[in-house]
Amino acid sequence: MFQSIVPVNKERHLNKRIKEITSFDFAAKHHICYVTMHEFARVASTFPIVFLEDKDKDEFRPVALMGLNPGENLFVNADGKWGASYVPAIIRRYPFALAPNRDEGQYVVCIDEGSDLLNETSGASLFDENGEPTQVIENVKRYLSELQQMDAITLQFCKFLAENNMFTTLNLKVQDNDTVKSITGCYVINETRLNNLSDELFLDIKNKRYLPAIYAHLISLAQTERLVKLQQERVAGKPATEVV
Repeated sequence: MFQSIVPVNKERHLNKRIKEITSFDFAAKHHICYVTMHEFARVASTFPIVFLEDKDKDEFRPVALMGLNPGENLFVNADGKWGASYVPAIIRRYPFALAPNRDEGQYVVCIDEGSDLLNETSGASLFDENGEPTQVIENVKRYLSELQQMDAITLQFCKFLAENNMFTTLNLKVQDNDTVKSITGCYVINETRLNNLSDELFLDIKNKRYLPAIYAHLISLAQTERLVKLQQERVAGKPATEVV
């Protein structure tokens, strides 16, 4: 989504304004989207949730599948409208993001200067006439900070699942028009292993409050049928059915 991300500062962005998101064209070519475990219950009502392995970092991350083909988001139509009732937090944060400040060991708020939302004529100002951050920046800081905390908790959740051998590769074939498409490279929680956990480990999962996220993930896998339907409608040239 990001084209030219830079730290927000008054020297560079004193006269800049930010418009509200009215088009999701910036997400139209992203068929996966990272989600936190806190979002699973909402995400599961529309998107399949799977896990991807980052071998370089030796960690797993949950993502929402938004399309069957790389570069195609089935929930963004030709007019840039979002065709679902829930927008994942990482998309709602655009064009802002947090980046580590290596000198201070903290994070700095950044913005995508390539975004059409950033301009000098319309929207809310980033800085006031005295060069002080407006409420827009304060709200962004709070939102990104909360998202960062949820991200840390989600990584611990995934680490726990990996350490207890709860992941298994996803073996799923879907009908994509005239061909059968295999969805590969993803992981899911092994339901058989979950059902055969020791009472002690199951209680540990319960006490960590991981159970709602686990069950939401398993339920979400049925949403692959929704992706197939949306893909067929798009190929047929029909307007995508709005998901509620």
